[in-house]
Amino acid sequence: MQPYPENGAPKSIVILGGGTAGWMTAVALSNHLGGRGSSKPVAIRLVESDDIGIVGVGEATLPAIREFNAFAGVDEAEMLAATNGTYKLGIEFVDWGRVGNRYVHPFGAHGRPIGGVDFVHHWTRARLAGEAVGAIDDYSYAIEACRQNRFQPPSKDMAAVESTYSYAYHFDAGLYSRFLRSIAERRCVVRTEGKVEAVEREGDRITALRLASGERIAGDLFIDCSGFRAVAIGSQPDDAWEDWTQWLPCDRAVAVPCARSDDFSPYTRSTADTAGWRWRIPLQHRTGNGYVYSSAHISDDEAAAVLLANLDGEALADPRPLRFKSGRRRASWNGNCVAVGLSSGFLEPLESTSIYLIQAAVTYLVKYWPGAEAGQAVLRNAFNQAIDFEYDRVRDFLILHYWLNERPEPLWRRCRETPPPESLIEIVDLFRKRGLAPSRRNGLFAAPSWISVLTGQGLSPEGYDRLADHTPFEASLAAMTGERAQIVRGVAGMTTHADYVGRHAAGMAA
Repeated sequence: MQPYPENGAPKSIVILGGGTAGWMTAVALSNHLGGRGSSKPVAIRLVESDDIGIVGVGEATLPAIREFNAFAGVDEAEMLAATNGTYKLGIEFVDWGRVGNRYVHPFGAHGRPIGGVDFVHHWTRARLAGEAVGAIDDYSYAIEACRQNRFQPPSKDMAAVESTYSYAYHFDAGLYSRFLRSIAERRCVVRTEGKVEAVEREGDRITALRLASGERIAGDLFIDCSGFRAVAIGSQPDDAWEDWTQWLPCDRAVAVPCARSDDFSPYTRSTADTAGWRWRIPLQHRTGNGYVYSSAHISDDEAAAVLLANLDGEALADPRPLRFKSGRRRASWNGNCVAVGLSSGFLEPLESTSIYLIQAAVTYLVKYWPGAEAGQAVLRNAFNQAIDFEYDRVRDFLILHYWLNERPEPLWRRCRETPPPESLIEIVDLFRKRGLAPSRRNGLFAAPSWISVLTGQGLSPEGYDRLADHTPFEASLAAMTGERAQIVRGVAGMTTHADYVGRHAAGMAA
């Protein structure tokens, strides 16, 4: 792989911080920007301190992580075995919208198109006509597999119903960072142990990091993966933050692992609670648990007690607290410094987006890799616009969960009564009136994701795409019935999630 040839392109990269963000960045860049036989490799150096703890984001992921594996040259089976990973077909939401409610956000479609028109419109047409067609969840292959705790990779035959879903992973974030580090160091990424004492710069450009040891580390491009501390990007003179706590009021979390449960599910579970929500993530060797909450509505001690009272098994550690503020930087690339991960922004892990936002930043950085000085501003602006859009669309998707609710508690009333961004209002109104939802071209989440949350939280379309009327009504109903039958038969033939992990991804816990 030859490095990018533009005159003035960086020849030395300094990554500040390890953890998930730092080592994902190192692995991806080392695969694309030099080393491994390149005649003019780009030097990559990562600076981190073992004395500084990491947040450990991303034990649950989205299907886009599989694109990162291909982008960065990471083998799936090797990664899952090294991280005690499991497979993930979606996210189950319990007590969201209202107490007693339950639905799944699947990684895949709700039915296949009928007569060239998306399935949701035929389902809406039938429902409005008074037909007992059931919930739209019944037509999702991924959801049916989640209900039965089954898993196998989707079919490569795009005509088969078994091809209508995707999958992601759960893994131990600490082990994942260690795994990526081993790959990066094999690719000649140099790790330096040390704490940064000062950031040296000339104007808006960083020239070097000065460590507590006295060592000075110079570079052409600096990538800030130092988490909430934002050591490098925070030193930039034009740095600014966009605060989203008015819409996403949860500002704290407490996390604790527990013994693995017999309920070895191929999905993440998110359970709404009085002052926030609790997560459950099944791994091979343990179950990850946490409570994301608003400190204005519950104390830290009370939140920890609620979490401990709702574990599947014995707690394996003391609860670990975390404080945060939802929002993003107005410029993730400033001067010659690029913020990746928590130094760029933070959105609570409700939809497992933390690792995706790291992945997006690294992918866009390669796409808009800095070249000649004369073109830097254009590339930098394109990168910032792309990252801003990714954060903004994820923000709207998360707000949807809070805004569309009927729960009685003060936190939930506040969320329901706070007007959301206009961009979200437009999405909800369009779905309500015509059953239309955003496509993947418009941000991370595709139409099935929006449909699952909108319908799961109680919003049913009042209309549908009239092109569905071109299919005779009885033929449409027959196609729906056939789709459901194929899903039931297909899932019945799948192996259990536990068996599949044991055969294909067994790690040190097996």
